[in-house]
Amino acid sequence: MIINDQLFALEDQCEKIVEKLCQSQTYKHYCETKQVMYECPEVSQLQTDFLKNKEAFERIADYGFHAPGYRETQRTLRKSKRALDINEQVAAFRVAETQLQDILDMISLTVAKTVSEEIKVDAGNPFFITGGHSGCGGSCHAS
Repeated sequence: MIINDQLFALEDQCEKIVEKLCQSQTYKHYCETKQVMYECPEVSQLQTDFLKNKEAFERIADYGFHAPGYRETQRTLRKSKRALDINEQVAAFRVAETQLQDILDMISLTVAKTVSEEIKVDAGNPFFITGGHSGCGGSCHAS
């Protein structure tokens, strides 16, 4: 990498993008929902339950169906994960997180396309539209 004025100009532009992003309503909403989620005692209890059930399942997972209580432990883990996922604060945070991720994906895609149409952009969302082809970036799709 060559360190010159162009690199410093790019760094300045990146800092401006980050600054604008941090001032956006999407980012502020993300921060608010994150704080509400982490301050919620119900979420904390659901996370504790989930982690406890996950550890219990991981202890017997390698033995599969031969382990005593495998199905019950697996079902308990799934129920605790579902309870965490459907919690109102957790769901709101995940929506806000996805919205912020979509913006970051769009920024990445815009920068990459400015340089070249051939640059691969790994978008976090599998449904992210990348123009004429899927996010794999290869030549496996007919154009």
